[in-house]
Amino acid sequence: MLEKEKEYYSDTIVAIAGVDEAGRGPLAGPVCAAAVVFPKDYQNPDIDDSKKLTAKKRDALFEEIKKNALGYGIAFATPAEIDELNIYMATQKAMKEALGQIQCDFQLILTDAMPLKNLKAPVIPIIKGDAQCLNIAAASILAKVTRDRYMEELEKQYPQFHFSVHKGYGTKLHMEELAKNGPIEGVHRKSFRPVAAFYEEQLKLF
Repeated sequence: MLEKEKEYYSDTIVAIAGVDEAGRGPLAGPVCAAAVVFPKDYQNPDIDDSKKLTAKKRDALFEEIKKNALGYGIAFATPAEIDELNIYMATQKAMKEALGQIQCDFQLILTDAMPLKNLKAPVIPIIKGDAQCLNIAAASILAKVTRDRYMEELEKQYPQFHFSVHKGYGTKLHMEELAKNGPIEGVHRKSFRPVAAFYEEQLKLF
C-alpha cells in the first residue's frame, strides 16, 4: 500500500496532486506527463509504480484511476520541443501542462524527484516517489498507458518501425530499423545521440 501522502495531509492541505512522466529515455515519440488528485481517503492496493505492472494491469487501472480521481491531467511534450528545450525542461513543461488541466483544488504537489517552479502550490520532489506515493504512482500509470497507446498508433502510420514493441526506446530492433530506414522527421529526437549520429553521417555525404 502506497501511503507516503498521508505524511503531508493537514488542516490546510486536504488535496494533493501527484505528478510523473513516461518516455524521457526513448529516441522517438513524445514525453508524456500526468497529474492525479485522489480523495484523501482513497485507497487502491493494485496501484503501484507503472514499471512494476503488466500492460494488462496498467490498462485496467487506467480507467479505474480516471473514474476515482477528483481531477487529473495528461500532457505531451513533442520531439521538437524536446530537441529545442532539452528532455529535462520539456518534461517539466509537460508536467506543468498536466497540472494545469486539473479542475479541482489542491494545496500541494508531489513529484517523482522532479523540481517544478512557479506553480500555484508548493512542490516536493520525492526520490522514487512512484514507489511510495499513491497519487504519483497513479500519474505514472496514466502517463505510461497514454504514451504506449500513442506509440502503437504511430506504428500504423510508420509500419517500418515497430513502435508498439519498443515504444521508441533504443532497443536492438529499433536501432536496426533506424539504420535501415533513417529517422522520421517529427518523430525521432534529433538531439538524442543515435539519431544525431545519423544526421551527422548524412551531412558528411554532401
